[in-house]
Amino acid sequence: LQYNPGWNSSSVNLLHVRAVGPGDTLHYVWSSIGAPAVLLVATESRSSALRINWTQLLSPAPSGAIWIDPPSSVVYSAAVVFTKVFEYSEAKAPQELFYPTYDLSDFSWDSINHTLNHTALTAEFSGVPATDLSGSFSNGSLAFRVTAYETSGRDQPLPSLLHTANSSKVEFVLAGVAPRGNGSRFVLEVATVEETGVMQKLHSTRSIDDEFTPTIFEMLSLVAESHNDSSALSFLQWKATAYGSRTPRREDNIQCRSHGLQAANWTLPRSTIVHAYFGEGVGSSYTSSAINISFGGEDGQVYQEKRYLSWSALLGFGQPPKDTFSPLVISIMAVALGTPMVMLLVGSCLVLFAQRKRYSEYEPIN
Repeated sequence: LQYNPGWNSSSVNLLHVRAVGPGDTLHYVWSSIGAPAVLLVATESRSSALRINWTQLLSPAPSGAIWIDPPSSVVYSAAVVFTKVFEYSEAKAPQELFYPTYDLSDFSWDSINHTLNHTALTAEFSGVPATDLSGSFSNGSLAFRVTAYETSGRDQPLPSLLHTANSSKVEFVLAGVAPRGNGSRFVLEVATVEETGVMQKLHSTRSIDDEFTPTIFEMLSLVAESHNDSSALSFLQWKATAYGSRTPRREDNIQCRSHGLQAANWTLPRSTIVHAYFGEGVGSSYTSSAINISFGGEDGQVYQEKRYLSWSALLGFGQPPKDTFSPLVISIMAVALGTPMVMLLVGSCLVLFAQRKRYSEYEPIN
């Protein structure tokens, strides 16, 4: 992990996560300069490096301020931008009542230097609106917690996402933020930027195995696929749940829904690192998509009571991890399905044996 490489000030946040493989390097560049965003860059060189022109990056025209050296080593690049948070209520209105939008590019972000953990490979971007007219953030904050991985495994806290060394986790957290209405629900808007020839697809996978995330049977994946061969290039993956506690349990579940994937025909909010890397071609040379992810039950009371919401997602390169049936579930299924079969076979054998024995004791009648 590198914090603000080549820059001594902590007035802005840029975190570079560099993962070196046998013959390649994966770069994750997280930043809260402008709207919170992450660049994902895969290279076919073990020695590829991130370069930043800080003076240009912090200027009104940041195009070209971030690049990978050597540029010829880059085989794939994309970006994920967390653009806005919407709040709406249905409590006392026949239709949804939307409150003024929280534009994340207008937030003031704390330095991540004091949250950066080089051992656990974690950091936290925490912020509040630069102008909080409603006072909702007087005792609260919005945060994005980032975790990198060195090996494959599974997270211990719910929703216990399965991860690989090619992926990282981001956790969206609302803590202590006062809702502006009774039964308020929150919606996070997530936008992606892809090169021409790459398209985003939303996949939903259901499984009867909920051992690691009880009562949640659906996994969603936003996958970037190549037009040429439909191969997966990158992904954003999450379980269809959020939680209302710092130490989540099953009963802290908050309903999570995804509201369609759409082409982002509008102009992306100011996200300095995206424009610094992709240039001014975002929206023309590069394609943008967006999806809304909402949190809240039927009455939206979970957040109202606990004033805490956390939603975790995995992002990375290649195919998203796929859960398989665990040995415990396989054993239960084997017992559940095998026992009736054994009883049926034993019963059939006993019936045949009884019939054969009965007829053997009598002489046939002429």
